[in-house]
Amino acid sequence: MRVKGVFQLYATVLSMILLASCGTQSGAVSVSQEEKAVFEQQKGDPVKIADAESKYEIVIIDPGFYSWLKSFAQPEGYYSQTFLENRNAIYVMNWNQRVLLPMQYNSNLYELQIDYDPDIDYGYEVNYKLYNYFIYFQRKYNQRLGPYLPRI
Repeated sequence: MRVKGVFQLYATVLSMILLASCGTQSGAVSVSQEEKAVFEQQKGDPVKIADAESKYEIVIIDPGFYSWLKSFAQPEGYYSQTFLENRNAIYVMNWNQRVLLPMQYNSNLYELQIDYDPDIDYGYEVNYKLYNYFIYFQRKYNQRLGPYLPRI
């Protein structure tokens, strides 16, 4: 009797965990119609992410990014530089791994590696724009570059 009771308790707890994990974490991010419209833009200026001191530069040619950055991203100063650096380190590492696995990940999405050294201070603006590009990219292409949902 005692073993049967323990087994039933274990089975009940396991069922509750499975139901909770299935129902609460879909991984999908809700995207508004306005945001989808920005994602579908065909024209737009490239965004240059640069820091004169570190001579670091990225040019983002995705036509909707600049509009998205101005319309949907949190304003500059919302996040600390440390927060941005920590997230960027994770996102860059996952991005670069995907570039190296073109048979597993879409090589049209992950074309080039990003040279980002967490030991270099790129400044707030570079980290802010790079972080927001990762959020934009994940939301637009329904990708996950880390353990965090790409929220705005």
